[in-house]
Parts: sequence; structure tokens; C-alpha cells
Amino acid sequence: MNGNNGREDILLLDGITKTYRSGQHSLDVLKKVTLSISEGSTVSIIGPSGSGKSTLLGICAGLDKPTQGSVRLCGERLEAMTEDERALHRNRFIGFVFQNYQLIPTLTALENVMVPIELVGASGAEDLAEELLGKVGLGERLDHYPVQLSGGEQQRVALARAFINKPKILFADEPTGNLDTETGGSIVELLFELNRDAGTTLVLVTHNLELARRADRIIPIRNGQLDDKADS
Repeated sequence: MNGNNGREDILLLDGITKTYRSGQHSLDVLKKVTLSISEGSTVSIIGPSGSGKSTLLGICAGLDKPTQGSVRLCGERLEAMTEDERALHRNRFIGFVFQNYQLIPTLTALENVMVPIELVGASGAEDLAEELLGKVGLGERLDHYPVQLSGGEQQRVALARAFINKPKILFADEPTGNLDTETGGSIVELLFELNRDAGTTLVLVTHNLELARRADRIIPIRNGQLDDKADS
């Protein structure tokens, strides 16, 4: 599969298999997955629970390693890196949005958004974090802690945090999964607006077909395999 449209590939997967073993038993969660995603595109990976989509996302982002196969992200082979090297690569090129927000409870909204920039010691973190929180409608909530924010507000903080290091690619894993329909809809609008403004590549994992259709390309996954024919 190729989503090039004349653009460079930012993500290339070649023959990715992920096997979990327990004693004498083994389970192939992903089976020889091959995929290319072009820079600046938006892609939805859609499938039922247990289909392997979150495992695939974790391998694409270097959070997990494949049992077999190669992952090339932003020109570098992830499986050839050490854990520390992968962490540096992620912080340099990748943004994340998770279903359960993953904010640090002891930090304010402003401090949570600043974390990715502070990890690399860059300057201007506070001003940029304030600007992004303003964009997501939380300019008056900078000093609030996660427990003082609603689920939708926490996901807005997570969106601001995801974009602060100007990532080349953003991975979103069920970003509206814990939200009601109306709140989830507003988060989706923000996600695509921020993504469009930044020109970031977006890889979105969801079981929500309506959300998936917002992307340029939909890739179904079932039983650990991509459905080539359905790739649009």
C-alpha cells in the first residue's frame, strides 16, 4: 500500500509481526503488516477491539518493538535503536494523544503542556504553552490541575501538549473514547484544526467510522492484518 501522492513517506512498515508468548503458547497480534504513510497526510486505522490497531500504533511510534519486520519513521529505523534513542526520536518528531489523556496529576495545565519542550531544554516553553492553551479554549484555566478539569478539558490540554514540540507526525489512539458525543465532536474539530495549521501528519486509531472518515485515507485492520482492498 502506498499513500504517496507525490509526497515523501514519513512512515514505512515492512513485514511487521508482533507475537506475544506465554509458556508454550504464542499469539500473533500483528501478521506481516506492510504500510506506507506520506508526509502531511491524515490516516485512520479502524477496526474492532482486539484487532491489533493499538499494538500497531505503538510499534509505529516506537513505544513497542516488533517481533519481526522493519519500521522507518522520519528516515530512521526504529528497531535498530536503543530504548533511549527511540525516546529521543519520539520527543523530537512525534506527538501523542491518548484515550485516557495521560496528564501528570501534580502539574497544572500549563506545566503539563510544557513538559515535552522542557525535556529537551528548549526555551520559550511557557509562552508557547500559553498560546496553545488559548487556541484550545483554556486560556483561563492555565493554573488548574487535571482533577479540576472535565474530561473534555483534560483532552484539550493533551492536544496542546501534543503540538508544543511541533511534531512531524501525531499519533492519536481513540482520542474521543472517554468522551460523550458532543464533547468528542469538539475535540475532533480541534484536533483536525491544529493538525491542519501545523501541517502535521496524523495517524488516528479509532473504532468510530464517522471519525475515521474525516481522514484522507481509511485503513481497516482485522485479526492483525490490514485490508489492502479497503484502503482508500
